[in-house]
Amino acid sequence: MKKAIICVLVVLAMVQLMVNPGEAVNCIDVDRSLLPCLTFLTGQVPEPAGGCCDGVKALKGMVTTTADKRQACNCVKQAAAHYQNIKDDAVSSLAGKCGAPVSFPISKNIDCNS
Repeated sequence: MKKAIICVLVVLAMVQLMVNPGEAVNCIDVDRSLLPCLTFLTGQVPEPAGGCCDGVKALKGMVTTTADKRQACNCVKQAAAHYQNIKDDAVSSLAGKCGAPVSFPISKNIDCNS
């Protein structure tokens, strides 16, 4: 469940920061956008850093189509698989703490195809 949440967040952040309108979302960009969030997501710091929130906001702005959202979601799931110590509460609160609520629920059990 933690992995899915992290993947979704990573995807959202990377897409917003790295993808220009009209370009396809890719996992490299998603990962780069959410990397600054890792210390918050693993519980090492109590609040997300400015760079983390910048990534989340950028990702939110770049993921505009259903296809973009699905791709970003899948990228986040893949990234989360590499980090076993992600905190569920941090993942679920990240978008809100950054002032960038997303249009779909963020959870580890998210189905990227729905």
